[in-house]
Amino acid sequence: MNFERKIMLTPIGVVRTESVGDEVKDKSRLSEILINCELTQALEGVGEFSHIFVLFWLHEISVKERRRLKVHPRGRQDMPLLGVLATRTNLRPNPIGLTVCELVKVDGNVLTVRGLDAYDGTPVLDVKPLDLWDCPENIRLPDWWKKLERERQQDLPARKEA
Repeated sequence: MNFERKIMLTPIGVVRTESVGDEVKDKSRLSEILINCELTQALEGVGEFSHIFVLFWLHEISVKERRRLKVHPRGRQDMPLLGVLATRTNLRPNPIGLTVCELVKVDGNVLTVRGLDAYDGTPVLDVKPLDLWDCPENIRLPDWWKKLERERQQDLPARKEA
């Protein structure tokens, strides 16, 4: 198997958002995905789904950052040092982002989504509808992830009050 083989991708669209910095992590914020006009027909039927996967190129990640092989989840030193492929870090050998978003509206070649954690100008590689086959039962999660999720759940009421 040749691991040096190059793969060429052409973005199908681009993200438009007013969110900057950590605001993109706010799952309640809206963004738009402008799909290449030539691909508008490819969107036919996508509006019938409530959620979509969005695959995008993390274009602000440098080549140097892509060489990093281990990280602490969410940059927290109290979490184990893990291989990047065992985390959701954006520092990846191939900086491909993947987010499940609520599909709010389809208007021609513009998808309005909620919860996309991508910056303005981010190239979009693909969108795919979320369906029940994507929701496995009995998933296994590591203890460090469960700890992070408990903390996130405890923090949610405080965020909603602010």
